[in-house]
Order: sequence, then C-alpha cells, then structure tokens
Amino acid sequence: MNRRKLTGHFLSCLTIVLALVFFFPIFWMFVTSFKTEADAFTYPPPLIFQPTLENYQIALNQSRYLDHLVNTLIITLFSMIAALALGIPAAYSLAYFPGKRSGFALSWIMSTRMLPPVGVIVPLYIIFKNLSLFDTHLGLILLYTAMNLPLVIWMMRSFLVDLPYEVLEAARIDGASLWQEIRRIILPLALPGMISTALLCFIFTWNEFFLAFNLTITQAPPLSVFIVSFKTSEGLFWAKMSAAATITALPVIIAGWIAQRQLVRGLTAGAVK
Repeated sequence: MNRRKLTGHFLSCLTIVLALVFFFPIFWMFVTSFKTEADAFTYPPPLIFQPTLENYQIALNQSRYLDHLVNTLIITLFSMIAALALGIPAAYSLAYFPGKRSGFALSWIMSTRMLPPVGVIVPLYIIFKNLSLFDTHLGLILLYTAMNLPLVIWMMRSFLVDLPYEVLEAARIDGASLWQEIRRIILPLALPGMISTALLCFIFTWNEFFLAFNLTITQAPPLSVFIVSFKTSEGLFWAKMSAAATITALPVIIAGWIAQRQLVRGLTAGAVK
C-alpha cells in the first residue's frame, strides 16, 4: 500500500472520528430528553433507563412553545428576506461595477461581523428603549438583518464574480434591461448561491441567543430564549431543557438535510473561498 492510500485512509478515519465527536453532544441531548429528571442528574449516567415522553409533553403543552415558535419564524424569515433583498443588489454592484475602494468596502463590511455582541449590547439596549423597539419583532428583524448583511454581500459577491460575464454581455447586446438581466440571467444562475446564503442566514438567526435574551422579555422572545426558561429559581430541569433544545434544533437540522445538496453546491461553486 503506497503512501497516498495510507494518507487517504488516515484522513477518512480522522473525518469519522471528528464527525462522531461533533455529533455526540447532539446525540446525548436527544437521549437525555427521554430521561426523567432523576436519571438525567444521576452520575455516572445510566445506560439503561425507562424512556418517557413527559418532557416533550411539558415542553409542547405546558409552556409557551408555540408562541416562541411563531416569534422565531417571523423574526427569522423576515430578517432573512430583508438581508437577501438588500445584500444581493450590493453584491451585484461590487461584482460587476467595482470601484477603486471596493476592496476596502468589502473589508469594512466584513469587519462589522467581527465585533463581539457583548461589546454593543448596552448601546443597543438604549437605542431599542428610546425607539420603542425593545421586546418587539421589528427590533430583532432590523438587528438580524444588519447582522446577516455582511454574510450575504460577501457570499453573493464571490458567487456572482464566478458567473460567466459573457452571458451578461450577450443579454445586453440583445437589449435586455437591468431588471430582465437580473430576473432572467443573474437569479437563475445564482440560485445555488442564494439558497446556501439564505440557509446560513436562517441558521445564524435561528440559533442566536445572546441578543435575543437581552433585548426581549415576554412579547418577542424566540425559541433560543425558550430553552432557558427551564432554568428557574427551583433549579435546572436538565431533561426538560434537553427536550426543548431537541425540538428547537429539529427544524434547522431538517432544513439543512433537505437543502444539503444546494448548500454544498453553492459553497463549492464560489460562494466561499
């Protein structure tokens, strides 16, 4: 067996090990969700136990799960659509009509994603209170739209740059307007990149916790805040929290599973380099 095959087998084994390491917390959360609170806190953890659906019944029926789910869907979908609607034209401009400072603009846009949320939570809180955006859907939609814009611009710009420019030139020679060029050429060709970008925006918004926890109370908290409701003054309800986390993560897992082909195609076709 030559060196190349050995390297390939080693990388395959390493990939499997890493996949199991990253998957194990999800698996353990799923298993814990079927335990009683006593079994969940038993050390060492019991490998054999009597499964129960009580935790899911409490999470779905005896709490405000549906209210949090509606909040999450409204905030996630509207912020994702707004980020795409604003980011794609910006990416189009930077891809096909770059200026002298386009590189600086791209670096500045991405630098806004590097600011830690804890560094801006106080000014955000003051702004939200003064503008009556605190604990509202609109406030989180605007915030998450601004957070996802750099991602949309960078990914879509990189994808659009890789599209054959000759197709656009041919359309312009045939007399296509800007709207026709975007609707009939750019959007169909950029569909894989749009799907992968939209899915990442969806995941990042769905999973965001820190800002939602600090900028909402009762009217607009998403599912990420719903999970924390099982940590109360009476203690930490580990099994019920695991059930809540499982049903919260399930939509994202399903969406990623369904769109995995488009996601991989979009990321490997130039959206991320």
